[in-house]
Amino acid sequence: MRNNIRLTSTEIGGMWTTYMQDSMAVCFFKYFQHHTEDKEILTIVEEALVTSQNHLKQIEKIFNEENIPIPNAFTENDYHLSTPPLFYDLFSLSFVYGLSRLGMPIYGNVVSTVARIDIVEFFSNCMITSKDLYNKALKLMLSKGIYDRPPKIPYPKEVSFVSDKSYLGNFFGSKRPLNVVELTELFFQIEQNYFGTILLNGFLQVVKDEEIKQYFKSGKKLTEKQINISNEILRKDGMQGNVPVSLEVTDSTTAPFSDKLMLYIINSLNSSGINYLGHALSTTMRKDLGTKYFRLLPEILTYAEEGIELLIERNWFEQPPQSLVREKLIEQEK
Repeated sequence: MRNNIRLTSTEIGGMWTTYMQDSMAVCFFKYFQHHTEDKEILTIVEEALVTSQNHLKQIEKIFNEENIPIPNAFTENDYHLSTPPLFYDLFSLSFVYGLSRLGMPIYGNVVSTVARIDIVEFFSNCMITSKDLYNKALKLMLSKGIYDRPPKIPYPKEVSFVSDKSYLGNFFGSKRPLNVVELTELFFQIEQNYFGTILLNGFLQVVKDEEIKQYFKSGKKLTEKQINISNEILRKDGMQGNVPVSLEVTDSTTAPFSDKLMLYIINSLNSSGINYLGHALSTTMRKDLGTKYFRLLPEILTYAEEGIELLIERNWFEQPPQSLVREKLIEQEK
């Protein structure tokens, strides 16, 4: 039965973006499903695939009821099951972990901005399924020894308060030890950028478009730079740098994905990277860390803009629904 309450721009935007992301995810999950040999990993990949497919069906139903065009997004033409595997099984598991981890805060944010009951329920369920997938992927990663735990610190013995403004540190000279909030941001900066590095390593072996290949090379340098900066901060604080477990790429040079799909997922990771870096910048209390994040942000923004320009130049950038230009309507009536 059709809902008599019109969708708001936020509700349309949330579903449109989710449709694009899940359409992309389905392509990767179907590819991993075809090539994954580890039965435990395959079970999680198949669950992730069904979850994304269900999201697409629900959004299509709502859009059809509201007479909103279904995005073209991605199709079976964007992946090729007949090609040799590009990644080993463990990366299939890491991929489910990475996407579900990215999905939880996104869905949580959307839930807090929508109001129509069926849309609230849809995104609430999306958040729950992402959490469940994340938990299952995390447990399996731990059992297989490929989850690198965040740094450990001694337990605090008492509650204490900051009594000196030097806690904020300075740009040079001595600095206080990193607190747990700052350590958290550094760890997940490394984890996310390592995930991007593995994807880019694989894509660089198979991408056809030379301009996109150069773009991926720049992206790899940028992810490695961020990993090195974070590890340098940890080492200067007397900790071992975080060295993620190796998730290797195969030696295949045959493209299993379209250039469009590969460029789109890197563009999606750019968006999440900007979001995470902005969050790190807002929570750090040490001036030197804030300065490093502040200097990185323009580089990532510039890189993300270049990626969008590549999509636009190739007519691959699907435009989100947008508001009317009232002035043009007024001019037409004259």
